[in-house]
Amino acid sequence: MKQRILTGVVALILFVPFVIYGKLPFAVIIYLLATIGLIELLKMHKVSWTSIPGLIAILFLWLILFPGLEGITSLHFSTNTTQILLIFVFLLLAYTVLLKNKFTFDDVGFILLAVLYVGLGFYYLLETRNSADGLALILFAFLIIWSTDTGAYFMGRAFGKNKLWPEISPNKTIEGAVGGILLATVVGVVFHVIHPFTDSVLTVIIMTIALSVFGQIGDLVESAFKRHYNVKDSGTILPGHGGILDRFDSAIFVFPVLHLVLQLVG
Repeated sequence: MKQRILTGVVALILFVPFVIYGKLPFAVIIYLLATIGLIELLKMHKVSWTSIPGLIAILFLWLILFPGLEGITSLHFSTNTTQILLIFVFLLLAYTVLLKNKFTFDDVGFILLAVLYVGLGFYYLLETRNSADGLALILFAFLIIWSTDTGAYFMGRAFGKNKLWPEISPNKTIEGAVGGILLATVVGVVFHVIHPFTDSVLTVIIMTIALSVFGQIGDLVESAFKRHYNVKDSGTILPGHGGILDRFDSAIFVFPVLHLVLQLVG
């Protein structure tokens, strides 16, 4: 527990200045975190990041993240984007031929989905910071994630009886999930009182509930990955916490949903 707390404090001290300053330094740190996260996922599937498919995957990830540097607030699948996607698909499919199916069609599907999963999550994290009132929105989103985890943990320990999804995450309970949503809602309303958004309190509550629910889904998705590949943590870069994906599993779902909700209410 001491190691976990120490790692968390050090990580926050290192990460927060980048979030506050934003701009290019924040983009660089997001590229780094996303790349490490993708490498962790590739490693689960036993694909080395130094292999040709691994390098193609990383390049594809960087191209997905690249529009964030230009301040684009939504990822439009334009003709250019579609062409780039097709190029990477064809490259990976061609590689299956070169390796005579030692690198398979299933591997191609995994890599493409892994890149989109990691890439879009971190893309919208980057775009949230680049948006109007971006710093407040990032703080709001992370507070929802953290309060959901906290509420779920304590409510689950105190009242948890009914398992949420025992095959994937044996310790999570329905009572804990509800407790996480409740605490997140309280935190969201308090944040709105301190830093009012242009939306109504009801809209903020609905947005908070949506983010809390999808944050928990993101956590479960990462747990499902680890269960499928029979690993305890996605990586070891954060002692006591695991890997980058272990820490950003909820954020990968929360920030795209936040973007979508803001588009709907904007």
